[in-house]
This record gives sequence, structure tokens and C-alpha cells, in this order.
Amino acid sequence: MSAPTASPPGSGFEAAASTVTGVAGRALGAAFATLAVVRRPHPVHPHGVVLHGEIRRTGSPIPTGIAWIDEAAGPLPVIARASRSAGVPAPLPDVIGLAVRFDGPEGPADIELASTGVGWPWRFVLRAHRSPSRAHLHAILPYRAPTGPVLLAARTIAPADLPPYPDALADRLAAEPWRLELLVARPRGAWRPFGELELRRSPGPLDPLLRFDAGRRLLPGAREYEWAHRLRQPAYDRVQAE
Repeated sequence: MSAPTASPPGSGFEAAASTVTGVAGRALGAAFATLAVVRRPHPVHPHGVVLHGEIRRTGSPIPTGIAWIDEAAGPLPVIARASRSAGVPAPLPDVIGLAVRFDGPEGPADIELASTGVGWPWRFVLRAHRSPSRAHLHAILPYRAPTGPVLLAARTIAPADLPPYPDALADRLAAEPWRLELLVARPRGAWRPFGELELRRSPGPLDPLLRFDAGRRLLPGAREYEWAHRLRQPAYDRVQAE
């Protein structure tokens, strides 16, 4: 596992943001640690389905300076986990999560997505759905690229009616793959396609324990903003130490 790549603050605004998010991150870490005591092994996203598949990249129409996004390549094998964030009983709406792992040149890399709105500023607001097919899945915290902040997202191409129940979702994805379009954008910009993700259910346990950490297993060529690291990492560290 590679060490987190946290970038030093580059402006007064970023330094102030790091201070504020450091306080918020420690508070989230304490809250998640408390939740982990009563809900193991996943204090959030407790109910999920592990999937396997591949990524094919067509290249980004937005030059980001991150070769993994900008350049066409594939197929790349992945393991993924689709989940319901709060653990609200299906078929009630819940925030949909999708975590994806693949082997990069420096080791495993994770991408973590959650259902949000689409446009500005709603792409930074979590949104509940019944079906994963309806969800716009967004990595809420931006990557630090040579050209500025970059956001990743995914949206379903097919099927259009995935079920909300984990067991039913597993059965459906054993019969046909879940195809998603991979998207890239600036924080206020339009979403542009740069690849496709295809996932399917393979034989084996429904939800074996997997720990994803997009801050410690960064996208190849990307960096993490210091304020994002301070916000995200305490909660991850406290939960994954349980």
C-alpha cells in the first residue's frame, strides 16, 4: 500500500481550508469510530455486493494532466463493491455507493463514488435512490491534477432497472453485466466521458470484507489536496483500525 500523497497548501485559502477541515475530519473520525463499535464490519455502507469486471478508457476530452484519465487504454481488471450507505432497509431510498479497485503501476488504486446530484452545486450533495441504475455516482472530493481540480463520476448505461435488494442485485448482475460510463469534469464544468466500467457478479461470497481507501490508494498520477486529506483520512483510519 502506498503512503498518502498530501499536497502542501498553495494559498491562504487552502491553508484556512486545511485548518477547518482538520477539525471536521477529527470530529468525523470520532463519530465513525463510535458507529463502528455498534455496527461491524462496515459502520457505513453496511450492505453490499462484491463484483468483478474491467475498465476500458477512451481518453479524456478535457486535458487533466493525469495520464490515467487522459489516455486511452484497456481492458483493466477491477474488483468493486456496490452498497447502500446508511443501511436503510430496501426498497426505501438510500445513498448508493460504488468502490472500485484496480492494480496501478505503484500498487492498488481505489476509486470511491457515492450518489449525488449532477450539476453545480448539487454534485457535492448526497442523494438517495432506490435503484443503483438511477444514481449519478460521484467522487465528491476532487483530485489535485497538474491542470487544477478534477472530479470523477459514473452513470449507468444498462440495465435501467437494477433492483435495490443486495441479493436480488447479485442475482441480476450474475445474469447480465452492469455497464457504466466513466465521466470527468472540473468542479463547475460539464461532465465528459472518458471510458466505460463493466461489472458482473462472480461465484463466491456475496459480500466478503474489503476495505477501500481512495486517499491512501490514489488514482495513478493524481495527488490529494491537503484539506481533502484532513477531512477524509481521520474517519477512514479510525474505522479501518477497528
